[in-house]
Amino acid sequence: MAMAAEGGAASEPELVSIPATPHGLSTPEGAATPTGAGGGGGGRSKGSGTPGRRVVEGLRGYLEDVGHLTRLDPRDAWLPVTESRGGNARYAAFHSLNAALGFQALLLPLAFPGLGWSWGIISLTIAYFWQLYTLWILVKLHEAVPGRRYNRYVELAQAAFGEKLGMWLALFPTIYLSAGTATALILVGGETMKLFFQIVCGPLCSPNPITTVEWYLVFTSLAVILSQLPNLNSIAGLSLIGGATAIMYCTMSWVLSVSQPRPPTVSYDPVTSNSFGISLFSTLNALGIIAFAFRGHNLALEIQATMPSTFKHPAHVPMWRGAKVAYLLIAMCLFPVAVGGYWAYGNMMPPGGMLAALYAFHSHDIPRGLLATTCLLVVLNCLSSFQIYSMPVFDSFEAYYTGRTNRPCSAWVRSGFRVFYGFLSLFISVALPFLSSLAGLLGGLTLPVTFAYPCFMWIRVKKPERFSFSWYLNWGLGLLGTAFSLAFSLGGVWSIVNNGMKLKFFKPN
Repeated sequence: MAMAAEGGAASEPELVSIPATPHGLSTPEGAATPTGAGGGGGGRSKGSGTPGRRVVEGLRGYLEDVGHLTRLDPRDAWLPVTESRGGNARYAAFHSLNAALGFQALLLPLAFPGLGWSWGIISLTIAYFWQLYTLWILVKLHEAVPGRRYNRYVELAQAAFGEKLGMWLALFPTIYLSAGTATALILVGGETMKLFFQIVCGPLCSPNPITTVEWYLVFTSLAVILSQLPNLNSIAGLSLIGGATAIMYCTMSWVLSVSQPRPPTVSYDPVTSNSFGISLFSTLNALGIIAFAFRGHNLALEIQATMPSTFKHPAHVPMWRGAKVAYLLIAMCLFPVAVGGYWAYGNMMPPGGMLAALYAFHSHDIPRGLLATTCLLVVLNCLSSFQIYSMPVFDSFEAYYTGRTNRPCSAWVRSGFRVFYGFLSLFISVALPFLSSLAGLLGGLTLPVTFAYPCFMWIRVKKPERFSFSWYLNWGLGLLGTAFSLAFSLGGVWSIVNNGMKLKFFKPN
C-alpha cells in the first residue's frame, strides 16, 4: 500500500495513503490503469475533449476506482484486526453470526416467568430491532469522517466524546466484553465437555472422573491452539463453524423440548410478589436477560476494518449486507428458543437454561446420541467464539508492543501473548468463581456499548439537525439505554445484597 510522508516530516506518526486499495494492489502507481483514466476511458474516443479535460476525467475515474485519501497509522498493518484487508460480505456474515449468537440464547426462556407471554415477546422484539438499529449506526460511522476509518470501538468513542472521555467510557466495557466473555466461555465450554463425557460414557464412567477444573484446562488448551491463527480474517472458517453450530444447537434445543411431553406441573403464571421492590427487580432481571442475549457490537467496527474500502465501493456496503443475513438467522434462533423453551418448561425452567432443562427433564426420554450431539455443538461454538472475542485483546497486546518497539511482533512474541492470555483467563475462572454473582452488575455497566453509546456517537459525529426526527430518536434511545444500564446495575447490586455472595477462592463448582 503506497504511503507518502506528509511534508517529509520524519516524526509524523500517520502518513497520507490510499488505505483501501483493492486486495492485491501494492501501490497506486503500480496499479492497472482504472476505467476512465489515460485516453478518456472506455466508450470515449481518444481524441474527445481537451488534454486538460481528459486529465481531470482520468483523475476522477481513478479516485472513484481506487479511493479517497485516508490518514493511516502504518503500524495498523502489523496488528491482528487490520493486518488483512481481504474481507467481504461472507466473512462479515460469518463473524457477525459467531459474535452475536452464543450460549446466552439458551437463557432467554428464563426472562419469561418475570414478564409473562405478552410482555416477554414484546420486550424481545423491541430489543432485537433496537440493537439492529445501533448496529447499523456503527456500520455507517466506520467511515463517517472523510479520510478516516475508525477500526476499533474505542477509536470511534474517542472521536465522538473526546480522547480522554471516550477512553474512560468505552475501554472498561469493551475489555470486559472481550475478556469476561472469554472467561465465561471457558466455564461454559469446560462444564459442557464434562456433561458430554458423562452422557457418552453413561454407567461406564469411572468412579473417579476428571474434575471440572481439569475439563477447564482441556478446553483452554484447545482454545489456545486455535488462537495461533494470525488475524481476524484468518479465523473466518472458525466463525463459520461457530455460527453454524450455534444455529444447530439452538434449533435442536427447542425442537427436542417442544417434541416431548411437558412436565405435569408446568405453569405460565407470571412470578409475582407482595413486595413491590422484589417485583420491580425481578422484572429488571428479566429485561436484563433479554438485553444480555444481544452481544457483538463491540466487535462490529473490528469486523468492518478487515474489508477493503474505496470511494466507489465503501466497506459499509458488504458489511451491512453480511450483517443483515447474520441477524436474520439470529432472529430465527432467538425467538423460537425463547417461546418454545417457555412453552415446554414454563416457570420450571432451571437456572442453567435450555441445555440444563433438556438434561434434567428428558435425559431418559431423548436418545443419548442427540443429547451428546447438542453438548458437542455447544463446545465447538464456545471454542470458535473464544477466538473472535479474544482477537481485540490480542490486538491490544500487540499494539502496546509495536508502539514501544516500532516493529511488528515476531511469531514467538505473538504466540506468547496468546498463550499467556488463554491461561490467564483460565486462572481467573478457577481463582474467582464468584464472578458469576457479579454478572448482573457488570452486565449493566456494559449495556451502553450496544444500546446507548452508538446513539450518542451518531449525534456527536453526524450532528443531525436539532429537533429533527433523527435527533429525537437517538437522544431518546441513548438516554433510555443509559437508564436501563443504571437500573440493571442497581438490580445486580440488589441481587448481591439480597442473596449474598460467598467469596470462595479456587473452589469452582
